[in-house]
Amino acid sequence: MARNRRRVERIEPALRGKTNRRAGDLDIGLDEADRPGGSPRPRRSASTRARVVEVIEPDGRTHRTRGPKKRKPGVLRRAFRWFLLISAVLFLAGMTVLGYYASKLPNITTWAVPERPPNYQILAADGTLIANRGDTGGENVTLEELPDYVAQAIIAAEDRRFYGHPGVDPIGLVRVVYTSVTSGNQLAGASTITQQLARTLFLTTERSTERKIQEAILAVWLEVQYSKADILEMYLNRVYFGAGATGIDAAARRYFGKPATQLTLAEASTLAGILPAPARYAPDTNPDAARERQRLVLRSMVEEGYITQREADLAREGEVVAVSRASSSGSYIADWVAELVPDFVGTVRGDIIIDTTIDPRLQEMAANAVEARLAEQGEAMNVTQAALVSMSPDGAVRALVGGRDYAASQFNRAVNARRQPGSSFKPFVYLTALEHGLVPETVRVDQPVTINGWSPQNYSGEYLGPVSLQRALALSLNTVSVQLTQEVGAASVVATARRLGITTPMAPNPSIALGTSEVSVLDMTGAYAAFANGGNGVLPYVIRRITTEDGDVLYQRTGGGPGPAVDIQYVGMMNSMMRETLQSGTGRGAVINGWDAAGKTGTSQEFRDAWFIGYTSHLVTGVWVGNDDNDPTNRASGGNLPSAIFGEYMNEAHEGVTANPLPGNYLYRNANGYDPNAAPPQTILDAINAGGVPGGVAGQPYQALDGRWYQQGLNGQTYEVPAPGTTAAGVAPAGAVTTGQQAYPAAVDRYNPAYDPRYDPTAVPGAAPAGTQTYPQQTYPAQTYPQTTYPQYGTGQVVGPNGVVQPPVPPGQIGNGQVVLPPTGVVQPPVQQQQPGFFRRLFGG
Repeated sequence: MARNRRRVERIEPALRGKTNRRAGDLDIGLDEADRPGGSPRPRRSASTRARVVEVIEPDGRTHRTRGPKKRKPGVLRRAFRWFLLISAVLFLAGMTVLGYYASKLPNITTWAVPERPPNYQILAADGTLIANRGDTGGENVTLEELPDYVAQAIIAAEDRRFYGHPGVDPIGLVRVVYTSVTSGNQLAGASTITQQLARTLFLTTERSTERKIQEAILAVWLEVQYSKADILEMYLNRVYFGAGATGIDAAARRYFGKPATQLTLAEASTLAGILPAPARYAPDTNPDAARERQRLVLRSMVEEGYITQREADLAREGEVVAVSRASSSGSYIADWVAELVPDFVGTVRGDIIIDTTIDPRLQEMAANAVEARLAEQGEAMNVTQAALVSMSPDGAVRALVGGRDYAASQFNRAVNARRQPGSSFKPFVYLTALEHGLVPETVRVDQPVTINGWSPQNYSGEYLGPVSLQRALALSLNTVSVQLTQEVGAASVVATARRLGITTPMAPNPSIALGTSEVSVLDMTGAYAAFANGGNGVLPYVIRRITTEDGDVLYQRTGGGPGPAVDIQYVGMMNSMMRETLQSGTGRGAVINGWDAAGKTGTSQEFRDAWFIGYTSHLVTGVWVGNDDNDPTNRASGGNLPSAIFGEYMNEAHEGVTANPLPGNYLYRNANGYDPNAAPPQTILDAINAGGVPGGVAGQPYQALDGRWYQQGLNGQTYEVPAPGTTAAGVAPAGAVTTGQQAYPAAVDRYNPAYDPRYDPTAVPGAAPAGTQTYPQQTYPAQTYPQTTYPQYGTGQVVGPNGVVQPPVPPGQIGNGQVVLPPTGVVQPPVQQQQPGFFRRLFGG
C-alpha cells in the first residue's frame, strides 16, 4: 500500500512592479490582503524573503519555513574589502596631512623661482681671472656650454630616474619610508634632483617630515612649470659643493682651478661624488674618500649607458689634482673687491665683471716673498702673520697679501687690521717740522726728554747729542721725534697724517711721535705715495671699471685723487732724509739694486709689530709682521724681517724696469759743526690762535685783533710781518715780494741757508742782502674729494657712485619686482602676478 508522501511545493514570491508574463499564466502573486487574517506583516528585505518557502501538507494545511542559509564570502573577498577600506582611510589621512603642510606654504599664486645671486667676476689688470665672488662663487653656465658627461655624472649620482618621474620618485620614496620606519628616524634621503632644487630655492636644510612633504609639493610644482632641461640647469648652477662653492662652475674653479666648461670626465665624476657630503668627500681634504665616491659614480654612468666601460676605466686611472684654497694668492684681493662693490654700484641685480689694478706677476712675487721669509725666520722670531701692500705712486694697488694662509684665516690684515706703526709714523712728524721752517740740516740735541712724567728712550738706549734731522730720522731717534712734536704741536702732526691719507682715529698727544695710534697697512702705504709721486695725495684704489655681462659700464674710475698735498721742495727734503735710512740707517736690508729708493722702519712697543714702508719712483710697498693675538715677537723689528720681505719682493719687481730717480732735487749739506741754532725755525702763526681774522688774501698783510700784522702765504699759513708803511732794520718794505721771494720779518736776523740758492758755505750767517731772503711759495689748489653717494629712490632718479644723476626711472616695476611710489620714495613689496591654481597648473586645466 502506497504511503502518503508529503507534497512540498515552493512558492516563489512575486516581485512587485512590472513583470514579464504571458497572457494566461497563473498568477500566484500574493499581496497583504491574501494573507490569513488579512493583516499586513513587516516587510523584509528581498534577500530575507528570498530564503522563505511555503510548505503544503497533505491535509491541505500550509506553513512557512526558511530555505538554505546563504554561503559566507571567501577569505580573499574579505581581505579585498579590508584592503579597500584601509586604503581609503590612508588616502584620506594622507590627503589631510598633505593639506595641512601645504597650508603652511605661501599662497601658490606667489610661488616664483628667485633670481640666482649675482656673481662677481674679478679680473686682474691683464684680463686674467683672479677669482669669483658673491653668494655663489662661480659663473652661471648653460647645459649647452658644458660637456655632456658633466650633467650625466650628476644624474647618475643623484637621480638615475630623473627623466622618468614627475618630481618625486615613488620607488625611492617607498624605500626611504621603509628605512625610516624600521630605523625610527625621520624621513631623509631619496630626494630627486627636483626635490633638492626645491629645497635649495624655497626651504631650509632642516630634516623634518614637514620639510620633506613641502619639498615634494614644490618639486611637483617645478615639474609643471619648467622642463627637465631647465630644472637640471638650475640645479647645476645652485647646488652646493662645499668650501663656499655654489654651482658647478664655482666647484670646478674651487677644487680644480678651472671653469666648468673645461672639466674632464674624471673631474666631473669627482664633483658629482661630493654632493651627498661635501665635507667628507672633498678631493682636497679627503682624496681617498673622493676617489672611492668617483668610482661609484663612474659605475652608475656605465650602467645607465652614458659612458662605456673603457671610458670609465680611463677616467678612474686618470690623475685628479685638487687645488688648495691657499694656492690662490688673490683670495684676499677678491674678498676686498667684493666688499667695495656696493659702494660703487649699489645693489647688484645680475652678474658683473670687475676690472682691477692687480698685476698677477707682482701678486705672485709678493705672496712668495712673504711665505719664503716667514718659513725661514718666522718660527725663530715668533712671527706667525704678515701683510703686504704694493701700489704704483698714483695709488693703484698692484699686489696685496692679507695674511700668510688664506685657507687658515680669511681675515685681511692688509686692509682691515689696525696696528701700531711705531717709528714708521715719524715721517709725518718730520714733514710737519719742515713745513714749519726746519730743514734736514737743522740740528737738535739727542738727549733724555721728559714730558708730564713720560720719558721716552731710544731703541739703543744711547744718546748722540747734537744731530741733524736727517741723521735723527735715519737712525730713528725717539727723543728728537718727541722734541719736534712738542715744537710743532701734536695736532699739527695729526693734520699732516690726515692730509696724506691716514683715516683711522689718531689722538693728538705727545706719544704720537712714536707711532702709538693704530693704522692699517693700506693707509700707511698710500700716505708714503706722496713722497714717490712729487707731493700728490692719493686714495688707494683697486677697482678700475665695473661692467655687466653685456658690456654696460656701471662704474669707470676717473680723476687722479685729491691732488697736491706736499710742496715739491719738502718732498725733496723728505726723500733726502728717508734715502739715508736705506743707505746708513735702520733700513739697510731693504736696498733695491740700481734704484733710488727711500723708506722707514717701524717697531712698536715690546716688539709686537714690525714695519717697513719704502718706495721708488716705480712702486710704493708697505710690509707688516706680527701676531694676530698681539703677542710680542722675538725681537722682530722693522730693520730685520719686514726689510727682508720688502727687499726680496722689490728687487724682483724692479727687474727689467728702467730706473728713475725720486722726485725733488734737494742736496743735503752736512750739518757737522753747525751750531744747534744755525737754522732756527721760522715763526709760523695760526691766524685764529693769534687772534686774527681767518682767511685773508695771500700776499696782502692784515691787522689781527692783537694789533699785530700778519700775512697769509700761498701755502695757507700765516706769517707775522711789519705794519704797512713801516720799515724795520734789514727788512724790505712790507709787501715787497718778488717772484719766489717774500719779505722776512725783522725779528729774524739770521737767514736760513737752505732757502737761498746763492748760499756760500763760507759766508757767515746774515750775509744775504737784507730783505731778500728767498722763501719758497707753496700753491695748494682746492682739493676735490669724491662724493660718497648711494643709489637713491624717490621720484625715480638714481645717483651713481660718481655723483652723476642718471635719467629718471619711470615709476612702476623696477629691480626684483619692487615698486617705488613717487614722490615718497617708499619701496613697496614685490608685485605678485596672478597665476592659475596649483591643480589647474598640474593637470593643465
